[in-house]
Amino acid sequence: MTDLYDQVCSWQNLREAHRKAARGKRGKSPAAAFEIRLADNLLELEQELRDRTYQPGAYHSFYIHEPKRRLISAAPFRDRVVHHALCNVIEPIFERSFIADSYANRVGKGTHRALDRAQQFAQRFPYVLQCDLKQFFPSIDHAILRDILAQKVPDDGVLWLVDRILASGVGVLSEEYAMVYFPGDDLFSVFRPRGLPIGNLTSQFWANCLLNPFDHFVKRELQCGKQSGGYVRYVDDLLLFATDKATLWAWRDAIVERLALLRLTIHSGAQPQPVTEGIPFLGFVVYPTHRRVKSRKVVAYWRRWRSLLAEYNDNEVTQEAVVASLLGWINHTRYGDTWGLRKAVARQAVF
Repeated sequence: MTDLYDQVCSWQNLREAHRKAARGKRGKSPAAAFEIRLADNLLELEQELRDRTYQPGAYHSFYIHEPKRRLISAAPFRDRVVHHALCNVIEPIFERSFIADSYANRVGKGTHRALDRAQQFAQRFPYVLQCDLKQFFPSIDHAILRDILAQKVPDDGVLWLVDRILASGVGVLSEEYAMVYFPGDDLFSVFRPRGLPIGNLTSQFWANCLLNPFDHFVKRELQCGKQSGGYVRYVDDLLLFATDKATLWAWRDAIVERLALLRLTIHSGAQPQPVTEGIPFLGFVVYPTHRRVKSRKVVAYWRRWRSLLAEYNDNEVTQEAVVASLLGWINHTRYGDTWGLRKAVARQAVF
């Protein structure tokens, strides 16, 4: 067994993986059922991984509708432990190569730092090109992703586990994907394995791995950084800043061509805009001088808030649940110029 895969399978790593997987989930039946025979379950996983007989279970899928309709696929709890065990070992290897301006699913990053960075660039550059990748998670090509992972982690055992997890997600998002043909494709290209279940920890991490070479292309080859421009990425949302529209149009053509090598596309409506018109990004509209919460976010929470208060008055939810919802909303919206909005919502809280 290779040293790296031995670290993945080790008892200490599996114990830590379980701790992470169970965080915030101990009151739910899948985590509780696993913990009843915790030592036995971890020993069984360890043996299956070492013998390479581990087989992921079936996903439980459901739709969410905020911020947009998406199909979430949740793996069984024991598989989530394995996902954490794998990421514990290989994530530090990739993290060292990630650019500073990639903000999703990384320690010390997150939405609020991404918003701060976007606003810094909006104060320095007059134009922005905003792109989001079309059908991103359903489009992710397994062969391309595996090649990128293998370049950093050429370990047979780790790649065997990667293959197991990838295979478990084949077809999960097939109904969410509309076939796109790229130059050189034939009719059999429709059968290429693709798609990462959105609910997996590995999917969020692998999304950064897949786009890491693209991030370096934008920074180094397009020289979108330092004095010549700015670049911010959060999962599949891309912001490129420059001093003129012509540069952004040229960059747009270049990134479309580069993304095609990853079998990815951007939405056709992406075009350069003045930053003074506001940049819709991560639930806010970012201006050089201030930020606003997106209006549909306000409407959605206002409806949720009124419904929650009605449920409280009917003794259907606790006061603690109402307060937790309010504090969560306030904590999120305080990163924008929302003092009046927060007061208006809070005034409705009469216990």
